[in-house]
Amino acid sequence: MTVAAGIGYALLALGPSLSLFVAAISQKPFLILTVLSSTLLWLMSLIVLAGVWRAFLPFKTTPSSSAWLPYSILILSSVVFQEGLRVLFWRIYKKLEDILDAFADRVSKPRLFLTDKMQIALAGGMGHGVAHAVFFCLSLLTPAFGPATFYVEKCSQMPFFLVSSMIALAFVTIHTFSMVIAFNGYAEGNRVDQLIVPVVHLVAGMLTLVNLSSGGCIIGIPLLYCMALFTLLHCGKMVWKRLADSQNR
Repeated sequence: MTVAAGIGYALLALGPSLSLFVAAISQKPFLILTVLSSTLLWLMSLIVLAGVWRAFLPFKTTPSSSAWLPYSILILSSVVFQEGLRVLFWRIYKKLEDILDAFADRVSKPRLFLTDKMQIALAGGMGHGVAHAVFFCLSLLTPAFGPATFYVEKCSQMPFFLVSSMIALAFVTIHTFSMVIAFNGYAEGNRVDQLIVPVVHLVAGMLTLVNLSSGGCIIGIPLLYCMALFTLLHCGKMVWKRLADSQNR
């Protein structure tokens, strides 16, 4: 049963992404390369952040001090770094888009359609989400295949591996669809979409600190999924509006 549990935890974290990959990404080699390159880029960013913060860990706190403050600074700096990297990722994508459009003009082929651009953004976001799941969840699941499970004192209601998988799924959803929102915001000069993405990213990161409180996972995980649902709904609304506008032109 432990092998089944380990596989179940992994599928919980990445199962929806696998389904989305098969349905929307796998038929186009360019999108597969986008997912792979994006995953590598974000994994490298997380490794860099881990290397920088390793010098400050473990945080030294006293009973009179709050453990929330150093972790809040860690999350804030990580979000700022990754959001800056998102802008860089967008600029690289724009240069690639210009190259592809110029090539299409030379061979008398149509330029990238709006749906193509959105699929590229989706693939880039999926790479970000998968990197997060690999770094923060899959790398922790090896003991889940053993003869027992593991609980932490702060969240004794659920196994640690289940909590990790549920949090990973929420962040995979947030990162995947945030990239679509961000790319649209950059392309259209939409300040709302440009600001929503880092705000959602920061709020979602801060919500994980609720798990530091006793029984906090019972509150923190539902709140985290509220952020994931908000991201998904906003992305769907934005895509619907863009497609409707493009058809009316």
